[in-house]
Amino acid sequence: MKEKEIIDNISSRLGINELNEMQKRMAQVPLKGSVILLAPTGSGKTIAFALPMLKSLKPASGHVQAVVMAPSRELVLQIAEVIRPIATGLKTVAFYGGHSMQEEVNSLSVVPDIIVSTPGRLLDHIRRKHLELGTVSTLVLDEYDKSLELGFADEMKRVCRAMTGLKLVILTSATRLADLPDYLPASRPQIIDFGQQGSPRRRMQIVHVESPAKDKLDTLTDLLRSLPNGRVIVFANHRESVERIHSALKKAGLPAGLYHGGLDQNDRENAVDLLNNGTTPILVSTDLGARGLDITDLSAVIHYHLPPSPEAWTHRNGRTARQDASGEVYVITTEGEDIPEYIEWDREYVPKGSSSDPIVSATATLYFNVGKKEKISRGDIVGFLIAKGGLESSEIGKISLRDHSALVAVPREKASSILQALAPHRIKNTRAKISLLK
Repeated sequence: MKEKEIIDNISSRLGINELNEMQKRMAQVPLKGSVILLAPTGSGKTIAFALPMLKSLKPASGHVQAVVMAPSRELVLQIAEVIRPIATGLKTVAFYGGHSMQEEVNSLSVVPDIIVSTPGRLLDHIRRKHLELGTVSTLVLDEYDKSLELGFADEMKRVCRAMTGLKLVILTSATRLADLPDYLPASRPQIIDFGQQGSPRRRMQIVHVESPAKDKLDTLTDLLRSLPNGRVIVFANHRESVERIHSALKKAGLPAGLYHGGLDQNDRENAVDLLNNGTTPILVSTDLGARGLDITDLSAVIHYHLPPSPEAWTHRNGRTARQDASGEVYVITTEGEDIPEYIEWDREYVPKGSSSDPIVSATATLYFNVGKKEKISRGDIVGFLIAKGGLESSEIGKISLRDHSALVAVPREKASSILQALAPHRIKNTRAKISLLK
């Protein structure tokens, strides 16, 4: 693809009218060889690596030309949603665990030009002989360091061995890489370091909150009740702790959601959507939520447990102060805790347990059991809610459209009456089950 076409698509389809310095720099890298991009979360690195990748591709030829591997389902979906609208004339597919294997096989009936996938799922397709990767000329390993942390080294090695025609290799990481994979043609990589220049630290206020009790739940509850209305992620180190914190916050009447690796894919996706649309503006998460999630306008991050590593500290904090926004980071400690040297704060704070503009949920989420595969569009849903649900277009919030379902944000005080009004009707001549997502 031509650079001008890509940039025009970024502007018209993603609404980004000017590239940042990192993206401009990546647009100029040679289209042969290897590149390591060091960049913090939230700095726009997907567009940064997409620019040289798309420039390296030829018009659709019936062969796979590029592969992007990422360590999580959420990150795969996020990358695909950025690449698909700007890769005009090229077919982009997303593969990941938990997705229907048959639907992925069906998507290969017309061979894609770009595959975005988790390593394990891509290896599964190779083993089943669903695709041929010898034609791949460009490979991106996004968040390569995280892939190693999660134990994907063997899968990545096996997948990369199937790519015999690689010309351009791009690795991205938020932290410096100790070792490079010996199975890639990346012996003398060009390093593009925006790890500090793009850092959100300068837009971030890090605040220390001391808990008078060893159990921090009361302090966390008071802190959340003291914050202004917005979206917040609370990080804890273990699934059991996340479950316990979530239960306590719900009991206290706070609108909290739950996110960890023990949940199934659908519940994790729902948790992120309900955070984004304001139904549960507080999300309690393990470090699984520190990377790869597409979360907009997060006003604060809270460390309920101290992060176990400098990388976890960086990635948790990177959930807020994204792009050019500001954000606050709260660190809750108790007497006797050993504070790692990589943790620093700008000021102390004692929460009062009240706010003039507290965190509230003014939104409810309707669940439709039909989606893209049933030929339902966002426009169909909006028209249905206006014509049959009695809503104004301005009252309809974020719509998350999936293959076989849709989540729609509506005013909480009207949710029950909307459900009742919609019950007798079909959407686009399709009988849909519509319910309130708890």
